[in-house]
Amino acid sequence: SETLIGSEIVNLGNMIRHRKAKGETIYNFTIGDFDPAVFPIPQALEEEIISAYRNHLTSYPLADGELDLRQSVSEFLKHYEGLEYGTHEIQIASGGRPLIYAIFRALVNPGDRVIYAAPSWNNNHYAHFTQAEHVVIEATLENAFMPTAAQIEPFIKGAALLCLCTPQNPTGTTLNKEELEKICRLVLAENASRGIGEKKLYLLFDQMYWTLCFGKTKHYNPVSLIPEMRPYTVFVDGISKAFAATGVRVGWSMGPESMISKIRAILSHVGAWAPMPEQKATARFLTNYAAIDRFHETFKEKVGFRLTTIYNYFMRLKECGHRVDAVVPQAAIYLTIKFDLTGKRKPDGTLLTNQEEVTQYLLDAAGLAIVPFCAFGADRESPWYRMSVGTCRETDIEPMFSKLSAALNALTD
Repeated sequence: SETLIGSEIVNLGNMIRHRKAKGETIYNFTIGDFDPAVFPIPQALEEEIISAYRNHLTSYPLADGELDLRQSVSEFLKHYEGLEYGTHEIQIASGGRPLIYAIFRALVNPGDRVIYAAPSWNNNHYAHFTQAEHVVIEATLENAFMPTAAQIEPFIKGAALLCLCTPQNPTGTTLNKEELEKICRLVLAENASRGIGEKKLYLLFDQMYWTLCFGKTKHYNPVSLIPEMRPYTVFVDGISKAFAATGVRVGWSMGPESMISKIRAILSHVGAWAPMPEQKATARFLTNYAAIDRFHETFKEKVGFRLTTIYNYFMRLKECGHRVDAVVPQAAIYLTIKFDLTGKRKPDGTLLTNQEEVTQYLLDAAGLAIVPFCAFGADRESPWYRMSVGTCRETDIEPMFSKLSAALNALTD
């Protein structure tokens, strides 16, 4: 199943490129990335990167990350989140992926129990890499596709790792304060029940999208909510999504020094360092709070506009009787949408018998490319999809919905 999940996204990407090369108009909402022409990185960060290269800062960085960057990350976290982590409790890497991989490697032995929700990003693959026992929580619309404490509790006894991501990829939804507190209490109670020398349960807390919350949505983290969680929480964070800097490759993890030292040891052999110039540039940029605030004001407005506009279009289609739906935008660059079209007939009379055929029809008839939740560990017949707006141009929204509306109208019962 791991290979099938991987190849599905690759095949979709290959199909999109092939069709674009033939001159077709494809509205590509599959990429969890930003189009730099639409969402460039902050100018101040760009200038710092150029300056670092001009000053020939191109040697190997330190294994745990340059000290000035770890100091800046520490100050940035305290300024914006009230979190206090020393430089010895922070590990720098080339984005979030190697950090997550190293956390799994540091904490999970073959056969250990790992708890994560579906849909969620790549937890199934990292659990597979470490030969873990997968405990998959089926997240539902009723809980905004986030796991609940009640769902987690039956499986927490003896577990090695609990994975949470909020705001979440692929759903663009968040864990609310009350539910996160309940989950943290479960972790603390489980660890209190374990004997001296017995392996503890850790929480991998991925907050890569935390700066992108919209409307009344607020981001909460375990350590600020319940300080007793500090010894058991390992964060994953970075500049990739906060500053549309996915290709700049600077991420960080913070947690107890005992855990960070293990992550550092693993990454020292993998060599997944963030490049020296980008580290030096990020170190200077992260304490430029005025530039950060200016950037986020515009950046969040542009992302939020796209999410809200597309959501409103889906509500209109739903009001017209089409079997579609969407979750109110909360955070990140993703909209959760639904196409419940199996059983419908295409204009040529062919029946849509499964979700894969629905995905293909949307691409063929509307030029709409989106990623089904089954690519994130959900059931293959789930009618829910991730729609990413990071490469969306405002001028494409109306024509895309015009084609989508026509494609839906062409279906018959």
